[in-house]
Amino acid sequence: MGLSDLVNRAKEVVQRRGGTESLKEDAEELKDIARGEGSTGDKLKSGAEALKEPGAKGAQDRPGGAGEDRPGGAGEDRPGGA
Repeated sequence: MGLSDLVNRAKEVVQRRGGTESLKEDAEELKDIARGEGSTGDKLKSGAEALKEPGAKGAQDRPGGAGEDRPGGAGEDRPGGA
């Protein structure tokens, strides 16, 4: 596989995932997850879940996402049993 083949493959993947804007949104969402609170394992799970759907829908909109209203990462430790 030459360099041009690799470039073409990368372009195909970007287009299949929704284009460059979608790619930028995914990167921003992953950055927010990485900088957020929670264990490394929780961040890995959140990041993997975020990449299942191209283009960030917004971390707050995704159940279990990395929204700022989520204390501690995974959300299981919320007061009041929620």
